[in-house]
Amino acid sequence: MADPDRRLPENVSGDFFVDSSCIDCDTCRQIAPATFRDHGGQSSVHRQPVTEQETHLALMALISCPTASIGTGRRHDARQAVAAFPSRIGENVFFCGFTSESSYGAWSYLIVRPDSEGGNVLVDSPRFAAPLVRRIRQLGGVRTMFLSHRDDVADHAKFAREFGCPQVMHAADGAARLGAERVIEGEEEVRLDRDLLGIPTPGHTRGHMVLLYKNRFLFTGDHLAWSPETESLTAFRDVAWHSWTEQIRSLEKLLNYRFEWVLPGHGRIHHDGSEAMRKHLREYLERLAAGLD
Repeated sequence: MADPDRRLPENVSGDFFVDSSCIDCDTCRQIAPATFRDHGGQSSVHRQPVTEQETHLALMALISCPTASIGTGRRHDARQAVAAFPSRIGENVFFCGFTSESSYGAWSYLIVRPDSEGGNVLVDSPRFAAPLVRRIRQLGGVRTMFLSHRDDVADHAKFAREFGCPQVMHAADGAARLGAERVIEGEEEVRLDRDLLGIPTPGHTRGHMVLLYKNRFLFTGDHLAWSPETESLTAFRDVAWHSWTEQIRSLEKLLNYRFEWVLPGHGRIHHDGSEAMRKHLREYLERLAAGLD
């Protein structure tokens, strides 16, 4: 629970607050931007919720915070906020919420599909929280778990045991050590089923992969995200643990694919037409080549 004695001075006065344990993962700012802001290295409350919807979103942010850094001065009934996860993003794709400190608050996603289409897919792992597990079971459980890279595995082993689902991961990121049943090798794309394509994208880590679903939804892990500041696609040079040069090459590879959504583990989600997405990516690569980014 957040500690009122550690309440950050950047918070406005009132009910909701963020304490000094915040790790600046950006989750609360994405879920409830009307309430939370980045004041430089951490989040804080810049405006107290006024409407029921604003309060609901602030409570969803509280529940999703990986470090339990968000608190309230008075007691709230958070049951509706808990029940809101997994939260629909578009069509049959959901954000799991309940982010984990062990993955630095990385977002994970659930693709809900009938068994005839291969069943549900968990993309990276959230925190193993009982309310979330129950809700995922109600939605059909998990038939496959796709782990984009070693940083965002969180409670993957608990989910694998709970749902008996095989895990897909690249060998270069320790797939065997982590118990993955389907191990991907090399840099060639791998067709997982009719609608799922695993694409190795080394750079952030040696074995990083992205997942393309129905040529529309691209789950990008820590490879690619949207920047609201520049209104463009972006990558994170300062956390290219393996190789920034390799990451640029992997970004260039994505020009060969069609996608309308970028759904990252860290960074902002974006939705646009496939040609617009390709244009954004091409322009970002041109800026990198020119030394402008």
